[in-house]
Amino acid sequence: MEFCPECGAMMLPNNGILKCNSCGYSDESSDNSEYTVSGKRETKETVTNLGEDVDVGPVTTETCPKCGNERATYKLLQTRSADEAPTRIFTCTKCKHTWRAYD
Repeated sequence: MEFCPECGAMMLPNNGILKCNSCGYSDESSDNSEYTVSGKRETKETVTNLGEDVDVGPVTTETCPKCGNERATYKLLQTRSADEAPTRIFTCTKCKHTWRAYD
């Protein structure tokens, strides 16, 4: 396998000449008779759709202001400047009510 000296991309054989598809550089002096290129690739699905109503994330003890449930999932978001504490977004595990808390 050869790489383009101009841009560093992989060079591919094209009519007996190694050619870079990124910048167009070609090398006619190289012996590329042993190169073969196959366009076949096997891919597999790695993303799983969990649906809308899935509790994903850490669970903590926090009282829901709407239903009084004592458990909620949470996530941290940096909604203010970087030198301030992040905002905690809670979601009730029972009624799915969402609220935020600042430190």
